[in-house]
Amino acid sequence: MNDSPAMPQGEPSPVPVEPAASTDPVGTENERLRDGVNRCPKCGSTEIQLRPATGMLICLFCRHEWAESAIEGQVFAEAPLSELSGTTIGSGAADIDGSVDDVVTLKCGGCGSEVVVNTAQAMSARCHWCRHILTINEQVPNGAVPDAVLPFALTHEQAVAAIRAFAGKRRIFANRRFLREFTPENVVGVYLPYMVVDGNAGADVWGHGEVLVRTYTRGSGEDKETFYDADVYQVQRHVDFTVDDLTIESSSERANMNTFVNTNNVINTILPFDTKNAVRWNAGYLTGFTSEKRDQDISAIQPVLEHQLLSIARSQVSPSVTGYNRGVRWEHERLEVRGTRWLSMYLPVWLYSYYHEEKGRGMVHYIAVNGRTGETMGSVPVSQGRLLAAAFATGTVVEGLVLAILAATA
Repeated sequence: MNDSPAMPQGEPSPVPVEPAASTDPVGTENERLRDGVNRCPKCGSTEIQLRPATGMLICLFCRHEWAESAIEGQVFAEAPLSELSGTTIGSGAADIDGSVDDVVTLKCGGCGSEVVVNTAQAMSARCHWCRHILTINEQVPNGAVPDAVLPFALTHEQAVAAIRAFAGKRRIFANRRFLREFTPENVVGVYLPYMVVDGNAGADVWGHGEVLVRTYTRGSGEDKETFYDADVYQVQRHVDFTVDDLTIESSSERANMNTFVNTNNVINTILPFDTKNAVRWNAGYLTGFTSEKRDQDISAIQPVLEHQLLSIARSQVSPSVTGYNRGVRWEHERLEVRGTRWLSMYLPVWLYSYYHEEKGRGMVHYIAVNGRTGETMGSVPVSQGRLLAAAFATGTVVEGLVLAILAATA
């Protein structure tokens, strides 16, 4: 801690310190399922799907229910996060091999036939000879198979109810065409790809803080003016901290936060997910749902991680600068990432999308429901006429307020 009225001399570089080079990926494959045949442990049937109400896999033949083992504590050696050093990754988070095709050929363990699965569209296919369902469980280096999956807990009916309630609260200013075409039953359950990161980091921040000394006025009437006198200090803080299960998008499409074309940002507002309850990868959890493939490697996500770590650091030091009642302006930052652990994980989201075009400009509006907690957030296209009419009627037309509402995010 260093607070003084002197100006800073030779401020340290704000460039983050990179962690040590990556080690070999830690294997996370579900060895029991590498042959592509996901059988019921009781009767041997391959007619398997997720039962959201319990988070368990259920055999549609004998009704037996079971679950894969939790991923927590099974992949990485148990040690305090404060001792984390270097970069450790699960095999599902390894760099994507661009030469690997989406089309994967599996040999049916039931009859020996070859079955083709296009991982860009699905993670399972039925053998056209013996009707076995074959699933992609081997970690193909194309981003299709993660280390772990967090199963859906909310049913389709619950998601529809949540979306209907969300949109219902916004009916007054919603676009009339949207209301006519609104069909929440079309919501899709989708597993979105994320990197789940543990980290051990330290940060230094430098800036200036102001302490109010006195307030006084000069002049009178319309010429009256208020003045503030403040002492200005150089402020420096250092903080060491760890992060546990920080979630970052690993799909470039979902990471695109361009609010002129979509409202992807609403997906981040339904965080957090209970990632501690994620289980080892089993494509059976995807039956009846869609999924999106990871298309970003750790190197592409690293800047996002560093940005979030710096935000956490600033938050950590905030309680120590409350004495600067005029605020603190941080001007220089330095981040040291001592160690990270990365897992690739599928997280469950119920997603309703609506494409709206107005005055030649199109935008995809999303309403997202956390597939575990039911947390709902989204956007709906608004009727600008109704919005402005209501604002004029109440005499509260404020440009900033109107623009904020037009953004249609809650």
